[in-house]
Order: sequence, then C-alpha cells, then structure tokens
Amino acid sequence: MCRNIRPLANFEPPVTHDEVQAAALQYVRKISGTTKPSRVNEEAFDRAVAEVADASARLLAALVTAAPPKDRDVEAAKARQRAALRYGSQSA
Repeated sequence: MCRNIRPLANFEPPVTHDEVQAAALQYVRKISGTTKPSRVNEEAFDRAVAEVADASARLLAALVTAAPPKDRDVEAAKARQRAALRYGSQSA
C-alpha cells in the first residue's frame, strides 16, 4: 500500500470528503505512475479519482465494527513516534 494513503475507517470525528478525495488521488497517482497527467489523459485521470473516491466513501459508510472509534490526535502521535524511531528524532 502507498505510505501516503492513511486508514480512514472508524475515526472520531468521521472521515471528511477531503480526506477521501486525497486518498483517492494518491491511489490513482500510484497506479497510473504519474502525479500530473498530460492534457490528453487529464479527463480519464480526474474521472478515476472521482470514481475511487465514490467507491471509498460507500465502503467507509458500509463498514461495521464493534471497536471503539480511534482518536485522530492519538493516532497522529503514534505515527510521529514510529517515524522518530525509524528515521531518528528531528528535535535538536
């Protein structure tokens, strides 16, 4: 999975349209092998992003879990800690 695509399910507050759109854009960029399509491919690229975003939103709305929602701030702190361990601390 692309490192830039983050899990979006079961968060409080719930995922936003912008977060789903950003994940869809990253996915389409990854599979197409380009960050910016040529003019001739732009319509197909944009359509793919919209379709992936729609499918992702439907999936997220349909998922059911008994687990309590995750806190965004706690998950972000865990990610920063993992990054610090992996890449070394950025603080001086």
